[in-house]
Amino acid sequence: MKRILIIHFNMELGGAESSLLGLLDTIDYSEYAVDLFLLSHSGEFMPLINEHVNLLPENSSYKALTQPISTNLRNGNIGIAFARCYARMRSALSRGALRFPHNYKQYFHKLSIPYLPNIPGEYDLAISFNDPHYIIGKKVNAKVKLAWFHTDASRIQFCDDIEKEMWGMSDYAVNVSENCKEAFDRTHPYLDVFRSLVIENVLSKKMILTRSTEFDTDEEMARGKSMTLLSVGRFCDAKNFDNVPAICRRLVADGLDVKWYLIGYGGDEPLIRQKIDEAGMQERVIILGKKDNPYPYMRACDLYVQPSRYEGKAVTVREAQMLGKPVVITSYATSGSQLEDGVDGVIVPMDNAGCAAGIAALLRDPARMQRLSENCAKRDYTNSAEVEKIYTLMED
Repeated sequence: MKRILIIHFNMELGGAESSLLGLLDTIDYSEYAVDLFLLSHSGEFMPLINEHVNLLPENSSYKALTQPISTNLRNGNIGIAFARCYARMRSALSRGALRFPHNYKQYFHKLSIPYLPNIPGEYDLAISFNDPHYIIGKKVNAKVKLAWFHTDASRIQFCDDIEKEMWGMSDYAVNVSENCKEAFDRTHPYLDVFRSLVIENVLSKKMILTRSTEFDTDEEMARGKSMTLLSVGRFCDAKNFDNVPAICRRLVADGLDVKWYLIGYGGDEPLIRQKIDEAGMQERVIILGKKDNPYPYMRACDLYVQPSRYEGKAVTVREAQMLGKPVVITSYATSGSQLEDGVDGVIVPMDNAGCAAGIAALLRDPARMQRLSENCAKRDYTNSAEVEKIYTLMED
């Protein structure tokens, strides 16, 4: 039996975590033994980890990577605290790429490596399911190492020295779509492009359908005569939720009776609330906050909207499609790999006016919305066959 190690941060509500659950539900456990190493045993998805997975014990040194400096000092993780402090200082003072958040995170993990123990065991395959990837490179013994990248690399400012070192420690860089691979290869020309490959997100339809019926949402998503729109994701720049109030205001001005619900959490929440107030959309754009289970809300909405500035491949869009919902996404760079425009979803312009016009046209065409739903019901969005690519890499 071959042994697989998977490393991830935690099981907080998120697209990568949902994809990880799908992958864990798809692996053939009669042929493969899977160890899961989480930096922190936290998050709403913890109870959903497949029962055949061996969850390795939490390690205080690795957990320290997810904690603030004050907590590390209090717990005696002086080295990790120093690494975070120094990385933050270098990032703040740098005039180059190091000052960007993505590179700060990579640099912090690089500095922390001396203070982390090796992860014991020998594996046929090790997977680092989200960057940074220094842990899999320096602290894991495996014949083959895969390092995942979940977003559109063209939208990120990279520190080439760090990227070259970090990705060079793994055998393959894994992208979640062909468009993402093209962007990754273009922004990492110093890497061997033959080591860059595509393994799409694997999702568990059974889990999504089952959880979508756990409760009703009538109290929180009062339907009435209004058409209900829903968006799910972290409250961050990439998701573009700060423009939702302005888009919604245009829909209302166009004569549409809509309510737009937002599920998620993150640093942009104050900005989103400010934009709601500025647009006068307090009764129309409703923040539901962080939800352990977003699927009943997806099942209840009339239209799922992903208004992102950029994405790798939005898992929430796939989940909404699996629930048979008509979907609208903005024309971010990788949108063409997300859905078939006009068949199982609609791609609208990125600007607020164009986005509102596209949504309005769809909402006024119930027959078209029904066709989108029917087409979604006919398709398999689980990507379960993608796991075969992982098996093949262990045979090379």
